[in-house]
Amino acid sequence: MAQSLATLASARVRRVLRFFPESSRAEREELCAAARELLDAHGEEALTCLPPTERVMWYLATEGRAEDLDDVVRNQRRDPGSFLVAGARRPRLVLPGLRGLALPERIAALRPADLPVTAQLTSVEWRGDDLVWQGYAFIANLPRPSSRALGRFAVLEHGESGRRVVLRMRRTKNPQATVASGQALHCYDDTGFEVVVSARRLRELAGRGAGQWSLSVGIPGPGGIYRAPVRKRDAGAAGHNQFRRLADGSRLVVGFGKDAVAITVKQPLATVESCTVADGELRLVTRALSGAEAPAAVSVAEGDTRLESPLTPLSGSPDGFQRQQAVFNLSELVEKDPSGIAGRQFKVALKGADGRRLEAPITEDFTTSRHPLASGRELAVHRDGPGNLILATRAVRPVVEAMTATGSGELVLEGTYPAEQAAGKKVVLRHGVRLEEKELPVELADGRFTVRIDPESAPQVNGPALPLCPGRWYLFFRDADAWDKSGDIPVTLRPEQVEELPLRFSGRQRAHTVDRRFFDRLFIEPERLLSPDEHGAYRQRILGEVYFNEQRERPLRDAVLYLSLGGKQFSDSPRAVYEELVRRGTDVEHIWIQDAGLPEMPTGARVVTWGTRECYEAFARSRYVVVNTAIGDWFVARPGQRVVQTWHGTPLKKIGKDLSGSSKSNPAYIAGLPHTYRQFDFVVSPNAYTTEIMSRAYSIESPMFESGYPRNDIFHAPDRAARAARVRERLGLPEGKKVVLYAPTWREDQQHASKLYKLDLRIDLAAAQAELGDDHVLLLRKHPRVHGSVPGVGRGFVWDVTRYPDIADLYLVADVLITDYSSALFDFAHSGRPMLFFTYDLEHYRDELRGLYFDFTTRAPGPLLKTSEELVKALRDVDAVEAEYREKYAQFKKDFCEPGDGLATARVVDRMLADGPHAMAPAE
Repeated sequence: MAQSLATLASARVRRVLRFFPESSRAEREELCAAARELLDAHGEEALTCLPPTERVMWYLATEGRAEDLDDVVRNQRRDPGSFLVAGARRPRLVLPGLRGLALPERIAALRPADLPVTAQLTSVEWRGDDLVWQGYAFIANLPRPSSRALGRFAVLEHGESGRRVVLRMRRTKNPQATVASGQALHCYDDTGFEVVVSARRLRELAGRGAGQWSLSVGIPGPGGIYRAPVRKRDAGAAGHNQFRRLADGSRLVVGFGKDAVAITVKQPLATVESCTVADGELRLVTRALSGAEAPAAVSVAEGDTRLESPLTPLSGSPDGFQRQQAVFNLSELVEKDPSGIAGRQFKVALKGADGRRLEAPITEDFTTSRHPLASGRELAVHRDGPGNLILATRAVRPVVEAMTATGSGELVLEGTYPAEQAAGKKVVLRHGVRLEEKELPVELADGRFTVRIDPESAPQVNGPALPLCPGRWYLFFRDADAWDKSGDIPVTLRPEQVEELPLRFSGRQRAHTVDRRFFDRLFIEPERLLSPDEHGAYRQRILGEVYFNEQRERPLRDAVLYLSLGGKQFSDSPRAVYEELVRRGTDVEHIWIQDAGLPEMPTGARVVTWGTRECYEAFARSRYVVVNTAIGDWFVARPGQRVVQTWHGTPLKKIGKDLSGSSKSNPAYIAGLPHTYRQFDFVVSPNAYTTEIMSRAYSIESPMFESGYPRNDIFHAPDRAARAARVRERLGLPEGKKVVLYAPTWREDQQHASKLYKLDLRIDLAAAQAELGDDHVLLLRKHPRVHGSVPGVGRGFVWDVTRYPDIADLYLVADVLITDYSSALFDFAHSGRPMLFFTYDLEHYRDELRGLYFDFTTRAPGPLLKTSEELVKALRDVDAVEAEYREKYAQFKKDFCEPGDGLATARVVDRMLADGPHAMAPAE
């Protein structure tokens, strides 16, 4: 396959193309020259093999059409890879808003490979004996169903013979298609499908003998039929194999082949009727029709453990079956069993007289079981999705046997867990992506457990119960004194009950689903917060471009809308402004925005979710808007509206335009800064240092309001001692212990596969607890962008306070702050209490990752520490550290903490309300 211009070009050239509208004349000339040179050297195929929109951009670069290329790059930023398709027989690319763009046929013509098909299964169910598949299927950038007489169809194709069976595919509505497409230009709602394979058809497939039939779809499109295999989901019935037994003894496995959804017809020689453990032996009984060929032996294998037992006939079978038994010594099976939570899964095979190894399918009435081994281990006599016998040795697991949803929206899970294993354990509910945890109450009695889960009111450590945020929440048992999650035991479902899922039930506000992954791993998934007409990039574009502007035509309301850190918290300067307005009794409605993490919010305000219609309406119609981050390109302030940007930190690490020339700079973002900051009536600055940097780095054209940060008034508030006492009580902090707050920033180069940022925890918490645990507690506050579990929580030394609403409250109770390059250091300096800087990666962060505005090594108001050992030693000798850095600290406060009189909030509120319907005399 030919290399494309994009892969042949240097990283620098590719970057110039990406940011072409912001590039210099010299950079543009460099790009065009490089593109022409590569085209001359590698030929036309290096251009035409590119995806359609990339092909257009590189073509324009080779032709030196800078103005057109500028337009196309801007167009693709809004919705990368999306375009319109013209021509029923010979499809041709058309870019929205650029219909007059002149392109030669070789560039604009679309081949089948340019119009890939997405075909996704979303559910599998049985209606009586009929199999029903549901999902969606569409041709990329062709959202409208074809008007051709020949409609869409589904095909089952035999893997060996190639024989095909065409199935009717009924069209349905499926908004998941538009959401999953990830783009904002097209609506694919009408591309849902339902395929029914009747019981008669299933019998016909079985009658054609063993083999696999793969499912694909055909969709009429420009120039012909476009085909693709149907893909599975990663969870639930649409992500797991399942089996059905037919009257002739055949078995249908409805599941998934290598590349697609499939039906596999199997005609086993024999089935496993039972597998029991007694007197140190594992006994396996097989069943075959009398007179039929029967297997000769059974093998059990995992790794280098390979056991085999002959099958010996059993007498006295009155029902027309011949039964045989294989016997294994249990001690040989578990001889190499590991300790802890590690497990081994053994493959069981039936060995024919000719030596072939075949699967070991179970009978319809087979009962799975678990048998205790030594040291908290068990042997699980299990089955997989296709219905084959599996043996596994593992840590004893809690297994759910009953699931009930109550009328009040509570989920009740009941199951078995031996008393000796359950003793001293707690139940943890953990989010699969955010890794956030909830500790749940559990009832234990006589080897059974009961867990009650209210998804609308899940317990939170050191705070009020909150709804579960969207996503999958998994259940675990954990030792009450466990240091971390490494020994967690997953809660699973009894195999006989997997087909009872999904279980759907309604809470007080949302619907919830219980389903499975990895065959029997239970999870709870709350319904997403956005309705179908709000979810996904396409709907969000419509809301921003259409609905928001419609609402701007309606009258302003006397309301204040607050947004802190994108809706992640009730915190920071927006909180201070809210509390000042409440204190003054200003006659306005208060509206807070929360994100999908469902943070704690004030009870005296109306709460709306980011991205909902309510949210867009509030932005359009609230007379006052108070934010501390950017809002979005769709937002335009209206006449009569006051929009206040309080921002959220004094910059140590470089920001905005000051990153230009580094690998972290984004010229497109920088070019949009003037528009972004024109939407604000004024931007708050905490000090003269920040005013100079932000005005330049963020292209702020009007003077900043150097009032000080409202969030820092807390350090000067008359009731700060009483507020600190309430915080200590809420957190349950022990009296007489020194409180250390660790609040590091995030690292751009530390990411999970989910694109969330990792917790880069370099403190040896176990060593720190051993040294400091008698007279210290450590509060660990992850940055809002960071996700990861914190070890040692609940052991009396480490508190995870990430979900606590506002770090300002934590500053009040902290005797010492540990941080790194976070702006927390500038805020905490108002307290005058000691700070330690855990800068284990200073050179990398300063010289390669972000860059710093000043020499931190000479101006930091505390020691820069490289190792956990140094940090612990400094904490132990913090009084000496404080004395050593007293002069530097005083200079630091002078440089960065003025104004610092506790009146910043009053100044900001007075200016926000000035000359408006709610103006009043300044507070005393």
